[in-house]
Amino acid sequence: MARFSIPMMGFLLLCIILLAPTEAAYLKYKDPKQPLNVRIRDLMKRMTLEEKIGQMVQIERSVATPDAMTKYFIGSVLSGGGSVPAPKASAEAWVNLVNGIQKGSLSTRLGIPMIYGIDAVHGNNNVYNATIFPHNVGLGATRQLDLLLMLDFMYFRDPKLVKKIGEATALEVRATGIPYVFAPCIAVCRDPRWGRCYESYSEDHKIVQAMTELIPGLQGDMPPSAQKGAPFVSTAKGKVAACAKHYVGDGGTTKGINENNTVVDLNGLLSIHMPAYFDSILKGVATVMVSYSSWNGQKMHANQELVTGFLKNKLRFRGFVISDWEGIDRLTSPPKANYSYSVQAGVSAGIDMIMVPYNFTEFIDDLTYQVKNNIIPMSRIDDAVKRILRVKFVMGLFEEPLADLSLVNELGKKEHRELAREAVRKSLVLLKNGKSADKPSLPLPKKAGKILVAGSHADNLGNQCGGWTITWQGLGGNDLTVGTTILNAVKSAVDPTTQVVYNENPDANFVKSNKFDYAVVVVGEPPYAETFGDSLNLTISEPGPSTIANVCGAVKCVVVVISGRPVVIQPYLAKVDALVAAWLPGTEGQGVTDVLFGDYGFTGKLARTWFKTVDQLPMNVGDQHYDPLFPFGFGLTTKPTKSY
Repeated sequence: MARFSIPMMGFLLLCIILLAPTEAAYLKYKDPKQPLNVRIRDLMKRMTLEEKIGQMVQIERSVATPDAMTKYFIGSVLSGGGSVPAPKASAEAWVNLVNGIQKGSLSTRLGIPMIYGIDAVHGNNNVYNATIFPHNVGLGATRQLDLLLMLDFMYFRDPKLVKKIGEATALEVRATGIPYVFAPCIAVCRDPRWGRCYESYSEDHKIVQAMTELIPGLQGDMPPSAQKGAPFVSTAKGKVAACAKHYVGDGGTTKGINENNTVVDLNGLLSIHMPAYFDSILKGVATVMVSYSSWNGQKMHANQELVTGFLKNKLRFRGFVISDWEGIDRLTSPPKANYSYSVQAGVSAGIDMIMVPYNFTEFIDDLTYQVKNNIIPMSRIDDAVKRILRVKFVMGLFEEPLADLSLVNELGKKEHRELAREAVRKSLVLLKNGKSADKPSLPLPKKAGKILVAGSHADNLGNQCGGWTITWQGLGGNDLTVGTTILNAVKSAVDPTTQVVYNENPDANFVKSNKFDYAVVVVGEPPYAETFGDSLNLTISEPGPSTIANVCGAVKCVVVVISGRPVVIQPYLAKVDALVAAWLPGTEGQGVTDVLFGDYGFTGKLARTWFKTVDQLPMNVGDQHYDPLFPFGFGLTTKPTKSY
């Protein structure tokens, strides 16, 4: 037997000790130079079942303790509507929150970063001082529509506007340290009685398809060489992962009842509700969120044929599929009546990440049991985790898991507010202009003796922004965030010599006795979200109708309607001199006065049919018995009084 001297043995042992840590420290999945699939495979083979299931779990910020993140290997965290670090929290506070949670994830055995998501559906709308853009119903109207009867083709005035909004939103979200947004909503709202109709760009799928340009705005432009169906998120600073939602048919439910049943044949589903998903996938959307709703009686959260068979297999979507908030719980009535069934049905359908969001240990225990007992195959878990890891790798989360403060000044940035102002003025639709065609009421003169501004929405930033603003349902009043009300925009727009009088709900005698030159009346709907917005009557909130009657019966008046959808206005139409649909314009009220006073012309066109009475609903362009008050594509135009 060969013998080694003691010094020689010591030398060899030292070499082994020195080399061992270097060898162990190299992990393929942590090497950005390795091919994507190599990194995924390398990490997957190292993961235990517990670590894999943890990746499939998304929990709410309020329960994302360091212990929860490290003990259960949680893959994702979200802020629900109104869930903030503190009231009026700064961008720095948000960054510190997200990084604090992330450090828990990075301290685990494999150091897999969590992905933090938030509902940024019209700007970074949970965050104080963020730029709040018009809701989608308004953005759908920004097009300049030409109908060529021979070609039946639509041309869009500014297809880059919504992409710019995506870019600005991504920067403001990244300013708070968050890399993932639950947007865009690409529902095709077929009935304005639905409480989420303002989240939809249009009743026409072609407009919704065009508005998927928000995705490259959020994520970056998909490279021409990229694989079809693969998720793409640019690693350039200021980009976020997007989420196309809610798959599929959420805008087609009977009577517009939220989370209800969409009754349509396969051809109708594919031709109306599915096309925008084709576009989203081609543009590299990273994630898709499943709808609460059902299709012909089958819950989408349990629809394996459409989630796995169509979305994943036929459309070759390679990102991950996420549930909605407690989405699997609602597979039973009442919710969570048979949670084991809900877990099995949702995961088996092809949902990869479950937005739990609170009782995550119950979900983990249930799913673990079902996998260990061969109720759910390991192959389904592996598919889910591969997809989640693919998105995390693609977006560079492993390389830069922690946010810094370099983008905090992007929040509420002046350039973003100017962009929102542009979006507001392009979204406004002029429905009436003068009681006769030869005597237009708009644009209004800036120089006048005395003018009246009235209405419940004239000096109310919360009403102006609508739901999904700071809180889930939204809030009335002017203290919720930073912005410009329409009243203050009027005061800034008119000549300094013009006296502006504000009275929220004046009586007729007040109006007559003051001898106003004209009045601007701003009325509409209160803020709402989801089921709380479902409405069978679609009326303007009181005292709006009485304000219209009192003011417009006594003086020349322009009525501006703030609403998330068409509402009943036919009874007031004859009384008003001019009528403007302003939708839910957001924080930049100057966009309204830009066109009222003629700095810019009206160009917006209806992306929704405006009905006469609710008895006509649902009524959409192309229907056999189509008799609207204002048809799809309608919108009067004006010319600016000065050129830019």
